[in-house]
Amino acid sequence: MEPRAAISTHDGNGTPANLDDYQVAVVGAGQAGLAVGYFLQQHGMRFVIVDGADAVGSSWRSRWDSLRLFTSRRYDALPGMDFPGDSSGYPSRDEVIAYLETYVSHFELPVQLNAPVRSLRRVGSRFSLEVGNRTVLADAVVVATGAFQLPAVPAFADGMAPEVVQMHSALYRNPGDVPPGDVVVVGGGNTGYQIAADLSKSHSVQLAIGSRQMPLPQRILGRDLFWWLTRFGLIDKTADTRIGRRTRDRDTLIGSSPRKLQRTFGVELKPRVTAASGRTLTFADGTTTTPDAVIWATGYRSDYSWVDLPILDDAGAVQHRRGVSNIPDLYFLGLPWQHTRGSALLGWVKDDAEFLADQLGAGVHANTTPVGVPEAAPAT
Repeated sequence: MEPRAAISTHDGNGTPANLDDYQVAVVGAGQAGLAVGYFLQQHGMRFVIVDGADAVGSSWRSRWDSLRLFTSRRYDALPGMDFPGDSSGYPSRDEVIAYLETYVSHFELPVQLNAPVRSLRRVGSRFSLEVGNRTVLADAVVVATGAFQLPAVPAFADGMAPEVVQMHSALYRNPGDVPPGDVVVVGGGNTGYQIAADLSKSHSVQLAIGSRQMPLPQRILGRDLFWWLTRFGLIDKTADTRIGRRTRDRDTLIGSSPRKLQRTFGVELKPRVTAASGRTLTFADGTTTTPDAVIWATGYRSDYSWVDLPILDDAGAVQHRRGVSNIPDLYFLGLPWQHTRGSALLGWVKDDAEFLADQLGAGVHANTTPVGVPEAAPAT
């Protein structure tokens, strides 16, 4: 990709650049977008990072106040900058936000906020992005919008009476957001467990668990769980290995367990919620409850409606090999199990980010085998 004519401003490398014409446009100013930005900068490429939010790391800002990561600070750094504080401790949501802000400032990454991408399409051999009220042209695009895009809530939630307060976990901040009384948290992942424990300080809480989980302790023999996963190479197992295939679709609880939630926090565990009508929730075992509030910790779904290109398979998933899509020069970053268990985690997204930046730096197109990925590697 040959450099384009420069007109104004700078691109994070100290060189002028056209505000609307780049070698690479990165969509998303979260951990994935910043990580790939660091490596693009190392390659001396002219790029921009655009995000529709008014601050970097918007997905972290939408998390509850008491959130703490299940990875220690030792494993929470983006490339080029250590995560500050006790390396064996677990950072809070606000620490992550502050770290991302400092990261952008330290490396002078060319982030443009309040810049929502309304459409992405091909124009000849290049890409055209409608960003706010202007057009951005780029030779290549990295979609780094990550895994947390649109809150997913089951359709039957519409059957609940209006007097029952409902919110997705993306809107929950602290117990003060929830009226006094009985609360059902729906969703048995790490989010559901943490929010149920948080609410138990002031509410009577039930947690509805819809799938089997694999509880893992946060520390084993005095060492962080991820120290062991790294030591034995498990964190680097790819999606197409036997271990990857067995674990990628299973919820893993880290630092939480059903027994701890019941004994320590007094939370009642219930099976999957199957229906909602009026004030009543029905569980899979036929029992019912009439809560005052329901928190839907039911995850997120992807939204690529703004991408006017054939990127999805029949199941609605992005077609790619380690983030290299089936569209030449279009890449994805920060997807769960994009390559390994760590692909969507703060401290490991750098591995896929470096891989994609190397593809871009080498001018590798997506219609050829990406460097380091076998021809037969499956899409994930």
